[in-house]
Amino acid sequence: MRPSKLRECLHEGRKVFGTLIVSPSPRWPEVVATCGLDFVFIDTEHIALDRAQLSWMCQTYTALGIPPIVRIPSPDPHAATMMLDGGATGIIAPYVESVEQVKALRGAVKMRPIKGQTQQAMLAGEAVGSELEHYIRERASKRLLIVNIESTPAIEALDDILQVPDLDGVLIGPHDLSCSLGIPEQYDHPDFLAACETIFSKAREASVGAGIHYWGDVEQQSRLLKLGANMLIHSADISLFQKHLQLELAAIREAIGVTREDTAISAPVV
Repeated sequence: MRPSKLRECLHEGRKVFGTLIVSPSPRWPEVVATCGLDFVFIDTEHIALDRAQLSWMCQTYTALGIPPIVRIPSPDPHAATMMLDGGATGIIAPYVESVEQVKALRGAVKMRPIKGQTQQAMLAGEAVGSELEHYIRERASKRLLIVNIESTPAIEALDDILQVPDLDGVLIGPHDLSCSLGIPEQYDHPDFLAACETIFSKAREASVGAGIHYWGDVEQQSRLLKLGANMLIHSADISLFQKHLQLELAAIREAIGVTREDTAISAPVV
């Protein structure tokens, strides 16, 4: 999927699916390309990836037709431009709580390479020459700007945040949101689900993509999609590896009639 097509799907409410990629292995992209994903989510907020690794990953997934969306460590416009320079086709900014943060990110992502006073003038709504305007708009259509909504202050500011031009999506961070609500990791709690539904419905009313990164079972994820999400980041490569390896090893042991204790290797005595 082209980045412009992904952006169009977000705004029109069509559902798109991705996963979190942790591994920088050169063999990973060809495997990921067979999984039917619309995009990949690469996280530099919580995952240790250097710029060279990240750029290689972004360039490779782009070449395979899978847009890489990178979460930056903080809502820092300079970090956003660095990731775009490395090959990211979209930016996710974590823990955004104000219109000012979104406007600054808009300047970095959607008005690139314009900087300084010219960028500030454009953000203020001042007209620029038609040739420059066309150039910026054409490039902006190929890059995505998504912000994490994961706190009660962010929900309170959401109506205003959604009015910032060029915002392509909002993404719920479930763990942080549940903690901000005072119900840590209680993802079935009515208050958590109500907050999700509020975020999704407000985003869709503004024709902005509504997403969540979630790792629960199919029933839980289906419920979130039915509440209004149209962008699902399902689990992560490392979590899926762990889950399926555990299941398959358990099935093999059951098939031959042994338990884990029967085959476990004792720790060496030091």
